Amino acid sequence: MSTFSADQLAQLEQQAIELPSWAFGNSGTRFKVFATPGTPRDPYEKIADAAQVQKFTALAPTVALHIPWDKVDSYDDLRAHAEGLGVQLGTINSNTFQDDDYKFGALTHEDAGVRRKAIDHHLECIDIMHATGSRDLKIWLAEGSNYPGQADLRGRQDRLQESLQEIYARLGDEQRLVLEYKFFEPAFYHTDVPDWGTSYAQVAALGDKAMVCLDTGHHAPGTNIEFIVMQLLRLGKLGSFDFNSRFYADDDLIVGAADPFQLFRIIFEVIRGGGLNNPDVAFMLDQCHNVEDKVPGQIRSVLNVQEMTARALLVDAEALRAAQLSGDVLEANRVFMDAFYTDVRPALAEWRESRGLPADPMRAFAASGYLQQIAADRVGGVQAGWGA
Repeated sequence: MSTFSADQLAQLEQQAIELPSWAFGNSGTRFKVFATPGTPRDPYEKIADAAQVQKFTALAPTVALHIPWDKVDSYDDLRAHAEGLGVQLGTINSNTFQDDDYKFGALTHEDAGVRRKAIDHHLECIDIMHATGSRDLKIWLAEGSNYPGQADLRGRQDRLQESLQEIYARLGDEQRLVLEYKFFEPAFYHTDVPDWGTSYAQVAALGDKAMVCLDTGHHAPGTNIEFIVMQLLRLGKLGSFDFNSRFYADDDLIVGAADPFQLFRIIFEVIRGGGLNNPDVAFMLDQCHNVEDKVPGQIRSVLNVQEMTARALLVDAEALRAAQLSGDVLEANRVFMDAFYTDVRPALAEWRESRGLPADPMRAFAASGYLQQIAADRVGGVQAGWGA
């Protein structure tokens, strides 16, 4: 393990990546969702699957919930169930994109009654957070318009701020509101929170307990995402990541699948900005496994983040800074690229074994027979997916 210093190994050991409960259900594109044998039938089974990722990687100690998809009669029971499996309940994600009432908006809607319904949903989510011990309420809004003139752009921003103010006022002392952005979809002319600047403007007006969530798949092609990461860290407003990949539009594919170098660059800026293993900057996956098995898909994802973190930790910061100061463009780039091209997989495998983990978590999980077991056990009932 000479590849890594003791300090670098300590940083890798602290790394934690939250899993999304919905990644274990039947989910995928908006055109077709392919069912998988053994798909969880309720939130309890989703958490059981998530616990397998933690068991084989020690990278995923928390599971995010999505309301109403993960509503249960007793959140105390669900919390105890999770803790019994060695994981904790994490971020609570709201949902204002399924009801017919939200066709023309939710928190931004012209109709005060519709806004009231959407605000009350978020207040319910905060009540759930008290029961689950969750810190973050994450809000993504599928709100916007398709045609010029269809909507009052400024009015919608005003109404959004008013709605968020009421939600924010309900937060507990240790709770946060995290506002996600997405540059398009499902609206195609304008989106109410399309970029980091809009999210930042909205949360900055709320207060210190409101932060920006950066979803790596929610940017136009060619966007310098690591610059946004740097800026939000610099401003103290980067609350969380949703890690995934995209090729064209938002795909929610396995993180690092489309552009591993981009993931490396993002993690480098996280380290540079003091965001690695910082409790104020949450790492989470937001992915949908439509054609691959769910549990190994999540294992592969957290390992991809770990590998790129390991490579980013190998950047010789002193040599890089010296090259930058001297104006040696090629040397600075060489230092950066040398770390990216380092094959850290053998060293990570050896390090995992030294901690009592499988050297290859993917192979170990495949050999465990867990997928075959749940396929046999989970027969009947409602398979938990988009509309569950």
